[in-house]
Amino acid sequence: MFKPVTIKDIAKALGFSPSTVSRALRDSYEISDETKKIVKEYAAKIDYKSNPIAQSLKGRRSHSIGVVVCEVANNFFSQAINGIESIAYKNGYRVIISQSHDLYDREVINTKHLANSSVDGLLISMSAETTDFAHLTHLHENGLPIVFFDRVIDQIKTHKVIANNFEGSFGATELLIKNGHTRIAHLANATHLSITKERMEGYKAALKKHSIEFDPEYVQFCPHGGMIYEEVENAVKEILNTSNGVDAIFVSSDRLSIGCLTALKKFHPGPDYLPVAGFSNSDVVELLKPSLSYVRQPAFEMGRVATELLISLIEAKYPVTEFETRVLDTELFVNEQALSFNPRR
Repeated sequence: MFKPVTIKDIAKALGFSPSTVSRALRDSYEISDETKKIVKEYAAKIDYKSNPIAQSLKGRRSHSIGVVVCEVANNFFSQAINGIESIAYKNGYRVIISQSHDLYDREVINTKHLANSSVDGLLISMSAETTDFAHLTHLHENGLPIVFFDRVIDQIKTHKVIANNFEGSFGATELLIKNGHTRIAHLANATHLSITKERMEGYKAALKKHSIEFDPEYVQFCPHGGMIYEEVENAVKEILNTSNGVDAIFVSSDRLSIGCLTALKKFHPGPDYLPVAGFSNSDVVELLKPSLSYVRQPAFEMGRVATELLISLIEAKYPVTEFETRVLDTELFVNEQALSFNPRR
């Protein structure tokens, strides 16, 4: 079993008292420069690392940040985590990452475990299943700093960081309309998620601008956000079987976009694919066939900004009562090849 080197080990090896070693490592004025030099050189030689748990008990700070996302393998979240770490480590904070897999129970377990591990603050993007926020409300009311990003909630007053979901979905839907498509289906995430509502509004606004009537029959929701492929496949099948037929699909999330393309390939094997536009942060999306035009979120920047806001809460000397919601712009990438396919009618 691994046994880390302790201050007592250093003290025994050098013939000093543990308190002298501790003060020397903390650069205390009570210890001579010569003794500090001896202790620090020996500590470096044996690769001594201070115990973060002991430090957190003494200073009431662990210098760690908890992160809860639905899935690390998701392109958006992996990029957001890179942004989180870029700020956290620069400011002396470690990052502890957990995955909810879009499950409410897993989210509750993870948040409680992180809180019990004495993290200084929490960054969270809500799971697709979560509609009861009591686990987060309790932590927040008991003083744990929390910042939401991407999938946010209104029930807790704190900082939030989101993409401009309305403009992103509006632009993607309008792109399809400008390419001659009027029967545009919408494949969406769980109904209660903030991103679902915002992207739905953008989709509807684009239809309204071009005098296209919104048809609820063209909308299919995936309560598990694409984590269950069969759910996505069934939703795509429903879309393809609508009474009036569809001539394009707007998809509202990264994982759903990949699932939608996979289902379309199964139901409509080439060469004529339905044009698809959707949200995706994949770096290889243009290599997919069928492919899609896509809205890319500033995931790295969202993670970076959310971490800056969280650290500002953690290190605030006085209670923070004014909060902000940062809205970052998305970018639309047009795939002319995907738009040029003639849909099967």
